[in-house]
Amino acid sequence: MGEAMLEVEGLSVHYGAIRALRGISFEVAAGEIITLIGSNGAGKSTTLHAVSNIIKKASGRVVFDGRDISALPPDRVVSAGLAQVPEGRRIFANLSVRDNLEMGAYARRDIRGVRRDMETVFGIFPRLKERARQVAGTLSGGEQQMLAMGRALMAKPRLLLMDEPSMGLAPILVDEIFSVIKNINETGTTILLVEQNAYRALGIASRAYILETGEIIKSGAAAELARDDAVRTAYLGG
Repeated sequence: MGEAMLEVEGLSVHYGAIRALRGISFEVAAGEIITLIGSNGAGKSTTLHAVSNIIKKASGRVVFDGRDISALPPDRVVSAGLAQVPEGRRIFANLSVRDNLEMGAYARRDIRGVRRDMETVFGIFPRLKERARQVAGTLSGGEQQMLAMGRALMAKPRLLLMDEPSMGLAPILVDEIFSVIKNINETGTTILLVEQNAYRALGIASRAYILETGEIIKSGAAAELARDDAVRTAYLGG
């Protein structure tokens, strides 16, 4: 494992009396795909939101590239090099595909670089190029997921947080999304992936952390966890 790009230490989040995260710690090294797996309500999405500062932490700190970003406003977190693909896509349904992608680059000032990255995104997702002028709300679920991923890439992140990218997609589209995630990683973007489909997530990740009711109960090489009997029974359908 290389040097840690992201270090999360003692992260706790409370929703009123509910302790959603109970002091979890983990790290992501540059170049890795790390996955957080666990059942519904384990705290996976909460973890991503707390890292991005979309929700308030009760305690703990988040260090990105050696810099403590625990108190940065969410837009400054994006400018620091960390972008999120939210659960449920959250695209701007009334805007065109191109306008959605431009919204992803809102914090950037390098107009030439933005144009170049738009072409890169169209290279990764040819279907978005074909539909560049189309209103995003009329896209299929799979295309909307591609758009959400493309929009996050327009921020030029070094670390991409992905929240349930395969949710609600047909199996053939799940294959496509996972192969794109791999491709994005191979071209230099580090990925922290939250995914309900543990089998697929463990198939592309280098390491994994298993969350249960707000605590990390196991971690290790993804291939080893995929062979672990307890993990198979709980998350891989035996």
